[in-house]
Amino acid sequence: MAGHSKWANIKHRKGAQDAKRGKIFTKLIKEITVAAKIGDGDMDTNPRLRTAVEKAKGSNMPKDTIERAIKKGCGDLDGVNYEEGTLEGYGPGGAAVLVEFLTDNRTRTVADVRHSFTKHNGSLGVDGSVAFQFDRKGLITLSGDTDYDALFEAALESGAEDVKDESGTYEILTEPTDFTSVRDGLKEHGMELETAEVTMIPQSTVPLDEKKAEQMLKLIDMLEDNDDVQNVYHNADIDDEILEKLMG
Repeated sequence: MAGHSKWANIKHRKGAQDAKRGKIFTKLIKEITVAAKIGDGDMDTNPRLRTAVEKAKGSNMPKDTIERAIKKGCGDLDGVNYEEGTLEGYGPGGAAVLVEFLTDNRTRTVADVRHSFTKHNGSLGVDGSVAFQFDRKGLITLSGDTDYDALFEAALESGAEDVKDESGTYEILTEPTDFTSVRDGLKEHGMELETAEVTMIPQSTVPLDEKKAEQMLKLIDMLEDNDDVQNVYHNADIDDEILEKLMG
């Protein structure tokens, strides 16, 4: 699992599992509420809200549920006040892990995240301990069946930073501020996007053997099962064969 492309596949599978348990709705409702509170309820002027709503629609969230979350964020309905933040730590083998959260009880969330790290051979670090090892980027992926020349031209025309061919999947990288315009530009060119998100990409990776890889995947699972945790990023590098064996 070099870099981040294959981790996106794991997140996709994990997302499907979460959807069955309803967890993904909880996380998306929080994100919509906070996005509307920080910005406003207009998706045309609030890119974060627009992205959150598109994710919610992609997960088949009912329209009235989305509208209710926006109204709570705008103060039109009573709602919970969420605090957002990031926790940093080290997973098995010293892999760096970033945990983004939205919570109504920071003390509970920190305790739960610390427990997850400790249970799976990791440790919670201090602020700034691993964040410097990641870059925040817009990441858009498309199937390798896409016409590369047309994709390359459309991506650069829309303001993309780079276009990569990652073993059958095309990845477009953008600055976070350019993400929305690049995503929308690709759609206008008729491109079918597989994933599109602003994410944290590791500058380098840490190879893990099978035992540590198994512990790492269990740590990620436990963190993502926490309703307060929105996103988990890491720089672990797991060999394809080991990954297939553990995910099988």
